[in-house]
Amino acid sequence: MSMTTGGGGGYSADINVTPMIDILLVLLIIFMVIVPVTPKGLAAMVPQPPKDKTHQNDSERTIVVQILYNGHASPLYKINDTDVSKADLLSRLTDIYANRAERIMFVKGDDKIDFRYVAEVIDIGRSASVDHIGLMTPRILEGQ
Repeated sequence: MSMTTGGGGGYSADINVTPMIDILLVLLIIFMVIVPVTPKGLAAMVPQPPKDKTHQNDSERTIVVQILYNGHASPLYKINDTDVSKADLLSRLTDIYANRAERIMFVKGDDKIDFRYVAEVIDIGRSASVDHIGLMTPRILEGQ
């Protein structure tokens, strides 16, 4: 910062940068506070073990769509161990979720199939007005 001495009394062409630095620091603090608040990541659902072991009605409530490797071009589809064709999958899921308050579905894909078949089942589930779709993976045993 420069200072002039004397009785010149004229205009100075120097820019006073102190207010600009103050504004810069305030904006820096605002951005530092806002950035951690933004959500990050992907919301994932994991099937939870039942809280009550005596409750046997969970098999009726839980809907699992399985996509099994067939060895041919198109895989086999099952809804809770009941065979269903891909063409009937949307109508069956729509019927199942028509009167349910809890619209949760799990998709279990064989490890030999392409992910596009899993994505198609997820799209069909969304079309059948399923709110939450979870992906099931094979259980990994401890010690392996």
